[in-house]
Amino acid sequence: MIKNDLYLRALKGETVERPPVWMMRQAGRYLPEFQEIKKKYDFFTRCQTPELAAEITVQPIRRYGMDAAILFSDILVIPQAMNIEVEMKAGIGPWLPNPIRTMQDVEKVIVPDIDETLGYVMDAIKLTKEMLNDEIPLIGFAGSPWTILCYCIQGQGSKNFDKAKEFCFTQPLAAHALLQKITDTTIAYLKKKVEAGVNAVQVFDSWGGMLSPVDYQEFSWKYINQIIEALKDDAPVIAFGKGCWFALEEMSKSNASALGVDWTITPEWARKLTGGNITLQGNFDPTRLFSPPAEIKKQVTTMIDAFGKDKYIVNLGHGILPNIGLDNAKAFIDAVKEYNA
Repeated sequence: MIKNDLYLRALKGETVERPPVWMMRQAGRYLPEFQEIKKKYDFFTRCQTPELAAEITVQPIRRYGMDAAILFSDILVIPQAMNIEVEMKAGIGPWLPNPIRTMQDVEKVIVPDIDETLGYVMDAIKLTKEMLNDEIPLIGFAGSPWTILCYCIQGQGSKNFDKAKEFCFTQPLAAHALLQKITDTTIAYLKKKVEAGVNAVQVFDSWGGMLSPVDYQEFSWKYINQIIEALKDDAPVIAFGKGCWFALEEMSKSNASALGVDWTITPEWARKLTGGNITLQGNFDPTRLFSPPAEIKKQVTTMIDAFGKDKYIVNLGHGILPNIGLDNAKAFIDAVKEYNA
């Protein structure tokens, strides 16, 4: 049994003394202990070496004592496993030297054997679980099929993913074939993660907000919902669509245990759109962590009051930025731990 199960209880919608707290991208770049590892090993070596991934996962827990850990990995290990080359280039970020542009390219993409291609992730989960010693839950994650497609077509990060959208709108059959392959791989991957020991899974739709509400339903949400349906009996599933407030009402009708929200929507409006029945997670603007610690604490308290302490998980509206001060991150976590309704 998990000793601190606040996060899992919040996912079930149970009454809690205070909401749980963790931060997206908490295992990583803002921590000096992470920077020490980064100096010695390149990005995908860190992801693919279970001992390194496990150590990076627990670093923020040692420092701040969040209520949940999230496994250090990357959403782009999925295309790598699917026979799509992915590099991490300094100053550029993700770089795919041979982006997918035709149906012929899609046909070369495989739905892999997860044990053969991503076994290192399962090893990292087992090691991390040993290190956490059942103190807190461990979250596993994957990117949404649409978000993965964006990188596969665009070949790198983008402000608007215009090539990815053009591909969907001019070659819809190829786009849906690729999305289905990514979905099938993601379902198999997340099921293996649950078998290996993660207590919940989160699907990150980082680029969902690039789509119109109609296109979102066709090219993103229906694939995320397939993942939710496939996993719902295995573990709680959290769906987070950045910039997707327009889809919250539809998302709330799904079997997701919680929905992540970003900072572009008020807590009150998010509750209204989702009918007040589903656990929400978010939605502190990551840039607000530049504010003085006292101001951060004040704003976090106001945010919890607005969402309500139950059916709520305190988090940022997206990942923590690399240049946030350690005391500022601490103020965010402490404000939740000190919260009194």
